[in-house]
Amino acid sequence: MLAAMSAAAALPPYTIVGDAIPAALSEAPGDPLRGRAIIVNRQVGLCLLCHSGPFPDEKFQGTLAPDLAGAGSRWSAGQLRLRIVDASRLNPDTIMPPYYRTEGLTRVAPAFAGKPVLNAEQIEDVVAFLVTLRDGDTER
Repeated sequence: MLAAMSAAAALPPYTIVGDAIPAALSEAPGDPLRGRAIIVNRQVGLCLLCHSGPFPDEKFQGTLAPDLAGAGSRWSAGQLRLRIVDASRLNPDTIMPPYYRTEGLTRVAPAFAGKPVLNAEQIEDVVAFLVTLRDGDTER
């Protein structure tokens, strides 16, 4: 087990167990509808810049990262949570930005300096949505 915490932004601590963060980052359960809205929002999550998924109304989806279709069949909630929080914990060469880290970053936009891209509740919302994406889903 590895405990991680960002003191600079006073982010709540989380514990990495293997390839996952098994415990939720917030006490409130994630909302899948809010999570979907974050994923498709090109000003908040920016997920579709690199990922594609079962979002037929969304144009210009990315091809640089895994398709989000079936994400809930491929990864557990804890595995998804770690990938969103800081995928570099799994792959130091990843192009996936850390959405819940504030330290050790370079080329950070002034608006995000010292702040995570997504807060704990938003991460839980995204995780809650991604676990609903099962193999065979074609539209969400």
